[in-house]
Amino acid sequence: MSARRGLGRGLSSLISDTALGSDDGSFARSAAYRMVPIEEIQVNPEQPRQVFTDEALEGLAESIRRHGVLSPLLVRKEDGLYVLIAGERRWRAAALAGVQTVPVIVRRADDAADQLELALVENLQREDLDPIEAALGYQRLIEAYDYTQADVASRVGKQRATVANALRLLKLPDSVLNAVRGGLLSAGHARTLVPLIDTDHLDAALKKVLDEGLSVRATEVLVNRLLKPEPPPPKRGEPRADQAVGFATDLLTKALQTSVDIRPRRNGSGRIVIDYADREQLERLIAIMRSGA
Repeated sequence: MSARRGLGRGLSSLISDTALGSDDGSFARSAAYRMVPIEEIQVNPEQPRQVFTDEALEGLAESIRRHGVLSPLLVRKEDGLYVLIAGERRWRAAALAGVQTVPVIVRRADDAADQLELALVENLQREDLDPIEAALGYQRLIEAYDYTQADVASRVGKQRATVANALRLLKLPDSVLNAVRGGLLSAGHARTLVPLIDTDHLDAALKKVLDEGLSVRATEVLVNRLLKPEPPPPKRGEPRADQAVGFATDLLTKALQTSVDIRPRRNGSGRIVIDYADREQLERLIAIMRSGA
């Protein structure tokens, strides 16, 4: 049985702008909040954010010691306690700062899917999630609560292509995901490496990208070269079948920065095949051709 059900109301009625105030104090106090002892608040079991760095928490804790918690936590009531929907970083920092009570706004989250959705929205609007955490949150909504990619995109205010591209990252091994989490690799780099998953080239490609600091575009060229290596040069004394075709192939490959294959026919006609790894690369190729035109 599907665990998903329609929320029956927009997110704007569940989570207000005031509940999304930033940790720097841009929240305007609202009569909707109440002060709650910090020990009466439990962590959110559906929290999409997984990484809380000690340095960032200590910095926020110091701000809380000086100014207090300026943005309320978003919670729901359950069995006499408050369960966090959003604001775990503030809650952790407040505990670190020795604060006894914190401001909260109580919202109704009908089920775990609602709770996860609200937590995702809050973190995404703050840009608190790394690309892997966001992708895992999307996957959780899809697998556990029977959302489609279009549902997820609509609920969290993203384009469907953004959600699809994020989910592609989860196909990658931990070596790549950890590099993204650690800020060593961008999500764009990681998506470019997806076609290498079922090959023996992924580890070597990742090392080269990190060691040489390759751009996303240079990584695309590397991946295409690994997937379709250039044929060995002709042996000495063997004339090239068609030097013009070879020259044209090299020229197009460099201009488009992707693999190009020219297939001539005996009657003088032929085909040009241009490879692309994903929709993002296709759009880049179209832009190059338009600019050339």
